[in-house]
Amino acid sequence: MVQRPPIESPGIARSTWFVLTNHGNVLLCVARDPTIRISEIARNVGIGERAAQKIVADLVSEGFLVRIKNGRRNRYEVNRSAHLRHPLLSEVEIGPLLDVLRDGHK
Repeated sequence: MVQRPPIESPGIARSTWFVLTNHGNVLLCVARDPTIRISEIARNVGIGERAAQKIVADLVSEGFLVRIKNGRRNRYEVNRSAHLRHPLLSEVEIGPLLDVLRDGHK
C-alpha cells in the first residue's frame, strides 16, 4: 500500500480525525490484498497488531470477511454483499464502496 503524506496548509493545524474508521481501513487493506498479514495491516492503518487482530475478528464475526486457512497463513475474502451497519447507509453494499475506494488509490 502506498503511503501518501498528509496534505498540510501553512498555519493550519492538522486535524486528528479521519473519514473512515479503523474497521473501514482494515477492510480496505484486505480488499486490496486478500493475503495481507496482520502486521502489514497494522502498519498500513497505523494501529497495533492486537488492535488489527481484534478488528479482523470483528469483521469476520459480523460477516464482512471470511477467513480461509492456507497452511499456516490466512487468506481473507470480502463478503461483497454485506451491508453497511449505520442506519443512514444500511442499504449500501460494501463491495461497490470498496471498489470505489480501492480504484481511487491507483
